Amino acid sequence: MEIKVVVSDPESGKSYQKEVKDEQAKRLKGLKIGQEFDGSIVGLTDFKLKITGGSDKSGFPMRKGIHAFGREKVLTKGGVGYNPAREERIRKSIRGEAIAEDISQVNAKVVKKGKQTIEDALGIKTEEKKAEEKPAEEKK
Repeated sequence: MEIKVVVSDPESGKSYQKEVKDEQAKRLKGLKIGQEFDGSIVGLTDFKLKITGGSDKSGFPMRKGIHAFGREKVLTKGGVGYNPAREERIRKSIRGEAIAEDISQVNAKVVKKGKQTIEDALGIKTEEKKAEEKPAEEKK
């Protein structure tokens, strides 16, 4: 089982993608949209994350309020999975709100920050750090 977790930081407006495999991914299984989980699953110790959505391997979005583990055909007039140009209802396929085996992406946001920054915890180098590490080019 392999899941991409997209963690967004509401304060900075940045998003970070982390791939979670095997045992860590199984710890996410069964959680629902709106539930909080420990950030150590994705490598963010001392962080609390809240599930805001996701999608399955075929690209169908997860929607809160659908209590199925699989896909459901729902009559909707807007919201997740359908944005109408004018007022009309249509039947669309939507994933349930729970994380199952065939979910490929989970979106989460930071609820409680840890001691480190997200970049440091995930081992991501920012543009400023990359610029500092590059040696000055010599002129010929």
